[in-house]
Amino acid sequence: MFADRAKISIRSGKGGNGHCSFRRELYVANGGPDGGDGGKGGDLIFEVDEGLNTLVDYRHKRKYAAGDGEEGGKRRCHGKNGKDLVLKVPEGTVVKEAKTQKVIADMSGDNRRQIVLKGGKGGLGNQHFATATMQVPKYAQPGKPAMELEVLLELKVIADVGLIGFPNVGKSTLLSRVTNADPKIANYHFTTLNPNLGVVDLDNGKGFVMADIPGLIEGASEGVGLGHEFLRHIERTKLMIHVVDAAGTEGRDPVDDIHKINQELRAYNQELADRPQVIAANKTDLIYSGDEDPVKRLRAEFEQKGIPVFPISGVSGQGLKELLYYVSEKLEQMDHKPVVFEQEYFPEDELIYEELPYSVEFVDGMYVVEGPKIEKMLGYTNLDAEKGFVFFQRFLKNTGILDELEAAGIQDGDTVRMYGLQFEYLKSEL
Repeated sequence: MFADRAKISIRSGKGGNGHCSFRRELYVANGGPDGGDGGKGGDLIFEVDEGLNTLVDYRHKRKYAAGDGEEGGKRRCHGKNGKDLVLKVPEGTVVKEAKTQKVIADMSGDNRRQIVLKGGKGGLGNQHFATATMQVPKYAQPGKPAMELEVLLELKVIADVGLIGFPNVGKSTLLSRVTNADPKIANYHFTTLNPNLGVVDLDNGKGFVMADIPGLIEGASEGVGLGHEFLRHIERTKLMIHVVDAAGTEGRDPVDDIHKINQELRAYNQELADRPQVIAANKTDLIYSGDEDPVKRLRAEFEQKGIPVFPISGVSGQGLKELLYYVSEKLEQMDHKPVVFEQEYFPEDELIYEELPYSVEFVDGMYVVEGPKIEKMLGYTNLDAEKGFVFFQRFLKNTGILDELEAAGIQDGDTVRMYGLQFEYLKSEL
């Protein structure tokens, strides 16, 4: 069975605890602290594997966890870091948070590898807590907790052009004729279950990827049949070739067929329905000469709406060259950037926002922000890195700290202090 969806639970590794111990040394109180730091927990990583084309492996196993960091040891020995866990997925897989359906990662385009859940930092050993007034610290820092999440994996086919239309209109035949794909073809009255991809190579040296999107039926946008399973594969395509049985061999009206399929697209996603379309009036070799010309009817109905109609025969090859070269030229005029779904859900935010409240006070000419959540965020955020600073800005906004500062009367150029760090407030940069 073709598997293009799976729900799994993932967890990063917990940070190892810091160690509390004392060395034995003459004239040093209790020998002096020498507890080592805990190891970092392993990261949970998603990576594209070119050899995969389904998510079937994730149907059999549902829970995945990276390794935990080990506790620190005596004599300042650092605990072993937890082992990262890399989950291999086919290109085009979108990782979503299961409850909100928000995108965490889109494994396509340039994004071949992404850390989705970071392992917890290891705790500090008691060697770090010795001071002039506290020479015998009997305290070591616990490791940071793991991050755990239930995610939905969705495989969305990546292709420049999608073939859409009712079952048995000749999409698979057309794909096999013009590409290197080898789909199973038969006179079925039900739809293909597997999206098939192939590469169209033209004589001018240009080409594009074409996908036979499984056939749609009325009610697909409401989940009838396997509606949503099919419709999600169209979301990445830049242009759609609407294949229709011009000869009406199944007893359906070709004009009515196109209106019904487009209605399903609009109901599912209006932006999809607005993408460029081309109509391939297939099976013209089966049209009887005495009948009303269905190609003329199609052109009269749709070309005035800017949708060109090409009469073709997937069996004989008639009209295919004209159709493919038109599609190639149309793609050349379009944006070449692949359709990539932007990240909407940030797991690290959830780890922070559920902590205890914070306080905002004006002390000694500066605004002081304190609270357990602030200390925790600053503990594992690298503010020198661009991504870390972006996360820091998002944290200030999403937690309401910026609103609190503005309510307290902060102005551009004022100083904000957070646990020993000082920042100049510039609203334009936030």
